[in-house]
Amino acid sequence: MPVPAVGSAAPDFTLNSTSGSPISLSQFKANSRVLLAFFPLAFTSVCTAEMCAFTEDYDAFGTAGVTVLPISVDSVPTLKEFKAKNQLTVDLLSDFKRDTSRAYGTLIEELFFSTRAYFLIDADGIVRWSHVEETPGKSRTNAEILAAIATSA
Repeated sequence: MPVPAVGSAAPDFTLNSTSGSPISLSQFKANSRVLLAFFPLAFTSVCTAEMCAFTEDYDAFGTAGVTVLPISVDSVPTLKEFKAKNQLTVDLLSDFKRDTSRAYGTLIEELFFSTRAYFLIDADGIVRWSHVEETPGKSRTNAEILAAIATSA
């Protein structure tokens, strides 16, 4: 599947999370903007640094009116261990069946995990900004993401 275009409806999903409850994109409709942050695999260096940065800047995203939803293909038990080990405050979503990664065009089929990608979804469920990294080893800084959020308001 291709990456959803800016201005198009974001594919809805429901994924299990480290909160213990399933989380759906549609539950944020009319309430909050959402940043979907696809990341390849828990416990890898770039992913760990990125998720720790989301925790450090949790309030900055909240001030911007954005809920961050990190998504990986790892299982919920793996993500719970990753969250606990790194004292993360954000809940992590498990796309273990890879359906959401496919719907957003981020799954690297031959590696069976998602590349790193970001999608800003507005309260109407429309993609307002996206960025897909050239390689999974690269990531945007939170300052870059927050700047994109500010210009996508």
